Amino acid sequence: MAKSQADVIVVGGGNAAFCAALAAQEQGASVIVLEAAPEEESGGNSRFTAGSVRVVYNGVDDIKALVPDLTEAEIATTDFGTYTREQFFDDMARVTQNRADPDLVELLVARSFDTFRWLRDKGIRFIPIYGRQAFKIEGKFKFWGGLTVEAVGGGPGLIKMLTEAASKRGIEIRYATRALELLFDGVGVHGVRIRHAGVESEIESRSVVLACGGFESNSEWRTRYLGPGWDLAKVRGTRFNNGDGIRMAMDIGASPCGNWSGCHAVQWEMNAPEFGDLAVGDQFQKHSYPFAILINAQGKRFVDEGADFRNYTYAKYGRVVLEQPGQFAWQIFDQKVKHLQRDEYKIRQITKVTAGTIEEFAKKLEGVNAPQFVATIAEYNKAIRTDVPFNPNVKDGRRTEGLPINKSNWANTIDAPPFEGYAVTCGVTFTFGGLRITTDAEVLNTDYQPIRGLYAAGELVGGLFYFNYPGGSGLTAGAVFGRLAGTAAARTGRN
Repeated sequence: MAKSQADVIVVGGGNAAFCAALAAQEQGASVIVLEAAPEEESGGNSRFTAGSVRVVYNGVDDIKALVPDLTEAEIATTDFGTYTREQFFDDMARVTQNRADPDLVELLVARSFDTFRWLRDKGIRFIPIYGRQAFKIEGKFKFWGGLTVEAVGGGPGLIKMLTEAASKRGIEIRYATRALELLFDGVGVHGVRIRHAGVESEIESRSVVLACGGFESNSEWRTRYLGPGWDLAKVRGTRFNNGDGIRMAMDIGASPCGNWSGCHAVQWEMNAPEFGDLAVGDQFQKHSYPFAILINAQGKRFVDEGADFRNYTYAKYGRVVLEQPGQFAWQIFDQKVKHLQRDEYKIRQITKVTAGTIEEFAKKLEGVNAPQFVATIAEYNKAIRTDVPFNPNVKDGRRTEGLPINKSNWANTIDAPPFEGYAVTCGVTFTFGGLRITTDAEVLNTDYQPIRGLYAAGELVGGLFYFNYPGGSGLTAGAVFGRLAGTAAARTGRN
């Protein structure tokens, strides 16, 4: 039986993989996409996202280039502001504590706008994130935190549009097909060994792009690299990201890179299933905590909920919750801030309690030391600088003073019943450690030499995120480096 062949094989079925496939096809290459998941679960972690992308823009004209159907009324009632290269650089440097690879960050920032305009030309549609990233002030929507646009239909919409774009261009997508091993002859990579329907076979190619996610779905690897207790975390996304791409590359000598003990981890519904549920998507997340307080089993606060905008703290606070007794916490709101809760607080699959008094509320918070909780609320309420006005759109400086852990912004007294509590645990999104690549997305070996014919993009690239991550930059990185990888992979082996 003849072996299958293609110019470029892309391993993975999410945003980075499709960007690689589209870029390779654009160069005239024949492309096969290998997606380990069956079609109904396809799309990797991208499908579980809200579809938000972090992109450099210098005003409304740039937004209109990405969202050409923006209406005059929307333009008139919106202050889009700007998000400059300098701001993106500063955000990456700050949240990664200046550890991110400067060459990769340069590409991420400099290519962000052009890459999404390229995707727009491929049929991917974007809209402003009015629902989650804008508040109305004096009749005008104002965006904050560097996130302004998202894919139409969120993550599921993004995958649907990318799949349609690929299919329309003759890119072959093989579902339920797991890549097992790279075909490597000591000089370069020439294909992939696969398993489909229980049968193993080989596909030959001139080059391979690995874009099949990190190792967050592999509880053994999580415990090995992230540390004890991480086997207890929930997985926000797909069950298929087991580190296969990283393992296959390292089996032929690829160099590991980046923050292997780090990951993107958020506050997640305490009773969510082990892996993501496509019917619920990202709605298990609970991201309005800057306007709340977080209480652990001891009835105490344990983190500065208002340290920064949500976009810059949410990806690291899941780890903090996992470190608490019992791996859980309660987010506490009163009615003064209830209107600021995001839509995910309204879903049916939620662990929530309400009460009319703090004392009654304390008894309902399962697993929490009730007397200490009552004392914590009283102490917190007294410590707030109520002379500083509350403003959810800026870091308002409305803070507490004199507490063991102060809240830096958006501190409000908890005294307007009924009170609401939402139980959260840690949900891991993706891991930060991965493969070392060049600025052409070519994978390097342990001698820091390129492995001919092997490229990588997306979550399995190491060196970009350390400790934390600015919201929306994951999909941006996948698109930017996917496009780079696909373009370079298509040129491999040409005479």
